[in-house]
Amino acid sequence: MTFKALILIADGTEEMEFTITYDTLVRAGISCTSAYVAADDDESSTFTNPPFAKGSRGINILPDTFFSPQEATPDKYDLLVIPGGAKGAETISSSSPVQHLVRRYLQEGKYVGMVCAGSLAALTSSLPKQPLTSHPSVKAKLADHFEYSDDPVVVSGKLVTSRGPGTSFPFALTLVELLCGKEKRKEVADPMVFPPGTFA
Repeated sequence: MTFKALILIADGTEEMEFTITYDTLVRAGISCTSAYVAADDDESSTFTNPPFAKGSRGINILPDTFFSPQEATPDKYDLLVIPGGAKGAETISSSSPVQHLVRRYLQEGKYVGMVCAGSLAALTSSLPKQPLTSHPSVKAKLADHFEYSDDPVVVSGKLVTSRGPGTSFPFALTLVELLCGKEKRKEVADPMVFPPGTFA
């Protein structure tokens, strides 16, 4: 069985959180699709193919496809990932189709991963109070609504949250373990040659 992941991206998405997650999942044999979420004032939706997403550090990333609520449903994917980056996270978390899908994925027993400011999507999607983490910059917006934690990665049922660029590897490897098992996590992590004592 080949697992499938949908990774959202927008202008202002944090590059490391996107690329490290995408790359790590692919190494585990998970089929990944990146989907561009356009901002309300973005005219790129008139294009046939998605434009480059300009990341939070100015690096251009070419998404696989435009985000389509009809094509992003949980019967087609096992995992939905929302990276951070302040501007990108704002665009993605404020999208009502994304909010609807976050709830649907969780209701149908599929995984949802959120990193950094991407965790704001838990708030905008009106998820129930549960353990969660995020980048410190958005902690104040989340702490009263969730059981906030400073752990690098927090797993709450099918919701997996993480803190920022520096926690992207443990976040991605946790997703690999949840989908594919501990042995696959080790198989993916070992050739990456993490320093002794780190999170792999």
